[in-house]
Amino acid sequence: MALDDQPGSGPAPSEWRGRFYEDLTIGGVFKSRLGRTVIDADNVWFTCLTMNTNQMHFNQEHAARTWSGQCLVNSTLTLALVTGLSVPDTSENATANLGWDRVTLPGPVFVGDTLWAESEVLSKRESRTNPDVGIVRIRSRGINQRREVVIEFERTFMIYKRTVPEARASFPGTDTPWSL
Repeated sequence: MALDDQPGSGPAPSEWRGRFYEDLTIGGVFKSRLGRTVIDADNVWFTCLTMNTNQMHFNQEHAARTWSGQCLVNSTLTLALVTGLSVPDTSENATANLGWDRVTLPGPVFVGDTLWAESEVLSKRESRTNPDVGIVRIRSRGINQRREVVIEFERTFMIYKRTVPEARASFPGTDTPWSL
């Protein structure tokens, strides 16, 4: 399926609520609208937050003596970032992630790299135990500014159907007329 044939590929809606189970089709491909540049603070804070003591991520003198010659961005930050970049297109209305599988890191990520996400819907099915949700499996990859793939993985999540109460719009609205 071409990107232009997918729901939501036309003019931008006045209210974006993300895609629901019904909006995702097997073979549908989504490319993140935004890229995200990894800065040093991202890498250092994430490494400290997760208590990762591998000096490759925070000690430039140590990293200078390794194969890369510089600090390597924490690979779990790469996974989290590319997952996050895929959310507006695929799982903004998910109720739970069920798993990440087959994570591979074909290329390194360094501070200063900008990443984008590309995702494809691999399968979907109705939940056997909850009629309000479906189960969707996608594959995603992170692509840097040099067009290099730096991470690939599969992710399975449970996502709401459009008609359930949990899917209603959360914007509160108002009865107050505009004053300007």
